[in-house]
Amino acid sequence: MSYREQFIWKRGVQLAINCYRLTEKFPKSELYGLTSQIRRSAVSVPSNIAEGYGRRTQNEYIQFLHIALGSLRELDTQLIIAK
Repeated sequence: MSYREQFIWKRGVQLAINCYRLTEKFPKSELYGLTSQIRRSAVSVPSNIAEGYGRRTQNEYIQFLHIALGSLRELDTQLIIAK
């Protein structure tokens, strides 16, 4: 099984796409502020899931899942601020 077949990775990719669409509507003055931060946090979620999947041990994979969870918490905070 590939990481691309994982439900959680697919949802993470969709989340990142949705965040890109949302931030297209942000003011240009936020391009290097919230827009950039939201996009980076959103992309980090599926990226860390994929990277962890390629590691050698289950403990390493779990570590990357925790990093992805941290990125989700960052994203949540940034979206609250943007609202």
